[in-house]
Amino acid sequence: MTLWQGRRIPLAWLLLTRQPMRLAVALAGITFAGILMFMQLGFRDALFDSSVTVHKLFDTDLVLLSPRSKSSISMTGFPERRLVQALADPDVTGITPVHWNLLLWRNPQTKGTRAILALGFEPGDPLFLDPAVTALAPRLTQKGRVLFDDLSRDEFGPVAKWFKEGRVVESEVGGKRLRVAGLFSSGPSFGADGNILTSRETLLSLVPNNPPGSIELGLIRLRPGADPAQVAERLRRLLPEDVTVLTKQGFLDLEMDYWRTSTAIGFIFTLGAAMGFVVGCVIVYQILYSDVSDHLPEYATLMAMGYSLLTLLGVVAREGLLLAIFGYLPAYAAGQVLYAAIHAATKLPVAMAGDRAMTVFLMILVMCMGSAAMAMRKLGDADPADIF
Repeated sequence: MTLWQGRRIPLAWLLLTRQPMRLAVALAGITFAGILMFMQLGFRDALFDSSVTVHKLFDTDLVLLSPRSKSSISMTGFPERRLVQALADPDVTGITPVHWNLLLWRNPQTKGTRAILALGFEPGDPLFLDPAVTALAPRLTQKGRVLFDDLSRDEFGPVAKWFKEGRVVESEVGGKRLRVAGLFSSGPSFGADGNILTSRETLLSLVPNNPPGSIELGLIRLRPGADPAQVAERLRRLLPEDVTVLTKQGFLDLEMDYWRTSTAIGFIFTLGAAMGFVVGCVIVYQILYSDVSDHLPEYATLMAMGYSLLTLLGVVAREGLLLAIFGYLPAYAAGQVLYAAIHAATKLPVAMAGDRAMTVFLMILVMCMGSAAMAMRKLGDADPADIF
């Protein structure tokens, strides 16, 4: 410690600020590493969150699907009669058959095409938990009508904007003309950039090769108080092996596990965060090692004055702590700004989360303290005898 204008100034702070340019480089390096970790972890979490954007909205307790369906981008059909057979369980109160297909939507403005997720259901059946969708569902009873997701990416055209302006919005899907009858909100995912809802009659007309009596998804609602896990186990014993019975959470987990383990995307984002951590470690270590090396005579003097090696090691440790704190703050602020920009550009659910903010702070703290611990070894070269 030292005195300045009657106040005690930490020695670690004085050592860091003695060379402002070196401090600026260190903070810039830590901030860059922090931003890289925020971006990579944010993209990874957005991948998992967006992969179940539609799944979370379903009004269901249990889900039936084909054992061959591994994710939302590769759904396979199964016999609809399996869903009807589920009504034999006394705890089952309702079912909703759903067709799930990726079709080509024609941009009504540019005439370009892009894959869009189309869900077909009976307009009288509950599909989403959102009551606004339930209120709009009767508009789908007329063939050729769809509800368009107003959070879909801009590549599908200014559909939501035109509809809100009162214009008649029509497009083509599978060569068939469709009219937008309303808007709902879901959001894009890594598997689909946009979504539409329509009746089963309309959807089957868009997919004429769909096997008769086949659906991709079966939603099952239970009586209040029923245990979904127990009912799912009973249905697994009741139904043949050509269908899989999952709880709603199991359905979400199936989708997220696909992106986490069956694709390279999750691994790549995690690796990117790890690389940011390593880069930050190298930068902080070089800064602290150079700082300790430049001040070895001063450290030797302090040891000659009676300061213990442990006390001096604490000074280096506090330098690492200060670098972690002052490097994290601008990284956090930049992460907030970049998340907002990415969300505006991609409509993906990229936002700052408390657990991610804490994770990145701990990574930066470990990065700085670990680098400080390695730099401390240089203090062993500080010999008080060298100053005499």
